[in-house]
Amino acid sequence: MGMRIGGLATGMDIDSIVRDLMEAERIPLNKLEQDKTKLEWKRDAFRDINAMFLELDQMMNEMKRSRAYNTKMATSSNSAVTATAASSASNGSYNIAVERLATNAINVTNGTISDLTKEGIDGKIDPFAPLSEQMEGLTGDFPKTIAFKTYHNGEETHKINVTEEDSLNSVLTKITNQDNGVRAFYDVQSDRVIMERTSTGEFNPDGPEIDFGFEELPVDEEDPNDYPNYDADFFTKVFGMTTEPVEVDGEEIGGEQGGTNAVFKYNGVKLESKTNTTTLNGITFTFNDKTESTNVNITSDTEAAFDNIMDFVNKYNEIVEKVNGKVNEEVYRDYPPLTEEQMADMSEREIELWEEKAKSGSLKSEPILNNALSQMRLAWTGKVDNDGPFSHFSEIGISTTANYLDGGKLQVDEDKLRAALEEDSTAVYNLFSNNAEGAERGLMNRLEDAIDQTTDRINQQAGRTTQQPHQYALGRRLEGMDDRIADFQRRLQQTEDRYWRQFTAMETAIQRMNEQSNYLFAQFNQQ
Repeated sequence: MGMRIGGLATGMDIDSIVRDLMEAERIPLNKLEQDKTKLEWKRDAFRDINAMFLELDQMMNEMKRSRAYNTKMATSSNSAVTATAASSASNGSYNIAVERLATNAINVTNGTISDLTKEGIDGKIDPFAPLSEQMEGLTGDFPKTIAFKTYHNGEETHKINVTEEDSLNSVLTKITNQDNGVRAFYDVQSDRVIMERTSTGEFNPDGPEIDFGFEELPVDEEDPNDYPNYDADFFTKVFGMTTEPVEVDGEEIGGEQGGTNAVFKYNGVKLESKTNTTTLNGITFTFNDKTESTNVNITSDTEAAFDNIMDFVNKYNEIVEKVNGKVNEEVYRDYPPLTEEQMADMSEREIELWEEKAKSGSLKSEPILNNALSQMRLAWTGKVDNDGPFSHFSEIGISTTANYLDGGKLQVDEDKLRAALEEDSTAVYNLFSNNAEGAERGLMNRLEDAIDQTTDRINQQAGRTTQQPHQYALGRRLEGMDDRIADFQRRLQQTEDRYWRQFTAMETAIQRMNEQSNYLFAQFNQQ
């Protein structure tokens, strides 16, 4: 559309006239766009409800687990042994005596790195400078292969390629970064290299855990040339380590300090563990120090189970209150969605307050939500057939409020709930989570069924954020409205063009009339 200039012949403000005419023509379009906005608000409000139900569903999954009701508390008579108990742990007292802690195998430099290589360096070794420059005569030719064995899932050989540019630090980093269960580092203060297993325990009773004392490197059949020039003495020459102790002046020094298993007695029975943590009878014991005797007592933690149930009840009531509020929310019909022109004349705060009222009532009296509240309330009130002493939620101190306007919120007699948990926490668990069908189905399972039906219906209406509009009902309506808006905008453009053609024709006619008048006036003046 080119530039339009009107009113040159008539002196009329054609732009304003057309703009006012088009504002009147645009009223049905504004109404259509407002209806679309209200539909988008309804879709988003439905999705917000579904997000709340998802949060509740995650809590229900936890409430269907035995550990939510049969929470156990472990107390220890001293800090040498600490413990945690799973819900399956049996109440009682357990005696633990720790004779030996599990340790990891470790090997260190005999003496110092700088003393070993003093002929190749001036002063202390630089761990970041190339070894070939600092250990001339000790390192030999490059590139070369160094290797060591570890014992975990059987014997494993680990190879490292060392180049002329490698420093002490880079070689140690290559060792540590391999998936070999070993970490290696240089300690600046002691001027020693330290190699140790990352896990505790004894894996090779007949020899070292980190073995670099073998003479021949196993051939890699897949790529035999990948690691050339095997240096069997690298760890001894450069790191100053030996796998076995060596005798110096009648004293054995160096060598590996092998890993050890933890040795302990559990209720008088001697056992071993490769780590300082072991699980027996649903109890996880952690050995922090040696001890001749530690008593670990396992008791039911009624208060923790009570807190779990109360947290769920509070979340449930919060969601019921929000859903109930949505279906009873007031509709402000005098506050339709704002058009872009209206927003341009308002402050951000004014827009926020307006839209707060405009969005109110998006889900008022929505059948899906009314039915959800009814089904959720019904899930609680039915009896659960089981062999335990509790078959109805009122028997453990839980009931729905007397005020029907609350939408089925729960109220709890805390003393009665605590007493039920102390009497038989397993029976409370069965009442909530009995995984069966029909009259034996637990309260959580029934509630989950009701919520799943609701979320499915909401998804059919409002879809998920990952879905395309054609995949849910409101999306299809929105697509239809987009088509109608596009059609209406085309018609408005045609109408505006028509107005301009009409006013242009009028301008042209008046211009011709003015030209004729001027001609006649000029003729009269010549006579």
